[in-house]
Amino acid sequence: MISRIDLRGSTADPRTVLPRAEFDVEAALEKVRPIAEDVRHRGVTALIELTERFDGVRLESTRVPAEQLAEALETLDPKVRAALEESIRRARIVHSDQRREGHTTQVVPGGTVTHRWIPVDRVGMYVPGGLAVYPSSVVMSVVPAQEAGVQGIAVTSPPQKAFGGRVHPTILAACQLLGVTEVYAVGGAQAVAMFALGTEECEPVNVVTGPGNIYVAAAKRYFAGKIGIDSEAGPTEIMVLADDTADAAEVAADLISQAEHGPTSGSVLVTDSPELAEAVEAELKTQVARTKHSERVAEALGGPQSGIILTDSLEQGVAVANAYASEHLEIQTADPHAVAARIRNAGAIFLGRYTPVSLGDYAAGSNHVLPTGGCACHSSGLSVQTFLRGVQVVEYDRDALAGIAAHVVNLSTAEDLPGHGDAVKARFDWTVPDA
Repeated sequence: MISRIDLRGSTADPRTVLPRAEFDVEAALEKVRPIAEDVRHRGVTALIELTERFDGVRLESTRVPAEQLAEALETLDPKVRAALEESIRRARIVHSDQRREGHTTQVVPGGTVTHRWIPVDRVGMYVPGGLAVYPSSVVMSVVPAQEAGVQGIAVTSPPQKAFGGRVHPTILAACQLLGVTEVYAVGGAQAVAMFALGTEECEPVNVVTGPGNIYVAAAKRYFAGKIGIDSEAGPTEIMVLADDTADAAEVAADLISQAEHGPTSGSVLVTDSPELAEAVEAELKTQVARTKHSERVAEALGGPQSGIILTDSLEQGVAVANAYASEHLEIQTADPHAVAARIRNAGAIFLGRYTPVSLGDYAAGSNHVLPTGGCACHSSGLSVQTFLRGVQVVEYDRDALAGIAAHVVNLSTAEDLPGHGDAVKARFDWTVPDA
């Protein structure tokens, strides 16, 4: 069901042998380009026709009416509503603490540089609607934007044939709970194009966030530069770094929890305990057989992106984890805090047996929109910072400029840009002295 990779005694770079899903965004761009250009030239008409082609739904309008949002919340299961409200509450606690305060630095008397953090004007948030429904992604995207102070927030999600061509009602209910009134029934690459370009019904945005399939990722790449993006999110992945103190049944359950997202999801166990590896394999056979989505879970666990990796030591396991740069990294060891202190590359780290990834998916307060495909070595998960821009405000008085004028002139001469120096000299009725 799940393959093994034995790195004991190996000195090879782990990145050359670690399992990972193939995610060729560049190839998908060829299919995305005509979709994007169609939306550019025909706007809502293109979106309606594309939605009928890809989703089997004929829309009258891309915008979801306010009464659908209200109805979705009114008819929401009270238990689900309570869970969403608690998820929102915890996310606000965490994300409100991420706000950055501006500060002013006095460089010299009369010369200051102030750093201001300003929210973007408008964001578009993509919420997937494939094998599963993701109201949790509404929470994870909207809350940090609201806490950053973004004024314009729009959400889009694919319409569902099973719900009469409407966006899934639980997603609509989550939007209503969060006070988001601008919602669209558009999915795929065409949704990103709608946000990037604008249409008769949707104004263009500054930033697009949210996970999606490979065509959503390719559309983000296509419009990158015109819009800001969070990441080109690929298939979800979990790595569990464990020693012989871990519980095999719990580890297996955690690997399955991410595998049920779809057949390309990656589930990886790294351990220095052959006994734990064997026990987890046995647990997987038992648990996969009884889980609801056993077929796609088995496909994900048996795919080339999943595996059990044996190492000589926990230290080697840490090196493997840093090389893999997992979206989700669970540490189930005797001293998880000590191990976590040596982890440099991960989207989010989950410590100990009572902190499964599924907690972070819904209600830990952390954000579940995280870098995938090894991008955690250079990128961060969604946060308040995603929606803020740093702007520098510079102010020097006459004496402060005079004190640095010669250096500016000399550097401008060295770069053969004398006009830069002349712009300083023009402010004085005397010759700028040598530095």
